[in-house]
Amino acid sequence: MHPIIVLATLRYDMIFSIPRFLLAATVLVLLLPETAAAFRCGNKLVKQGMHETEVIAICGEPTSIRRLGYAIRSVDIRDRRGNRSGLTVIHAPGYYTYPVEVMVTEYVYNLGPRKFMRRVLFEDGLVATVETLGRGYRE
Repeated sequence: MHPIIVLATLRYDMIFSIPRFLLAATVLVLLLPETAAAFRCGNKLVKQGMHETEVIAICGEPTSIRRLGYAIRSVDIRDRRGNRSGLTVIHAPGYYTYPVEVMVTEYVYNLGPRKFMRRVLFEDGLVATVETLGRGYRE
């Protein structure tokens, strides 16, 4: 095959394969559920680390509440009393990680037909994640 034809073929493939790849990647990203660190209720911001009572004070009662169960999370604690027995991991002298069982609760807020619904997951009473769901509806 002539070198000019090979070069032309490579350029054609390079030009048209990159946009197809970008289009496929963009579609995949758009299909993934959106996870946000915060959302607005009226003129106030609900963000990670807020307590359940703060969220209810800002947004009111949620459309639905579900207790999802318990999860095990590790907590880093500085402890100067020396070695601890049980399930601990030593990071550095005086720093330990303890497993802690936390309650996981889900609140769903329907913000109306012109806005998206929000799913707020609480771990041990604090906002852990905020997800955007589909469009809201009239109640």
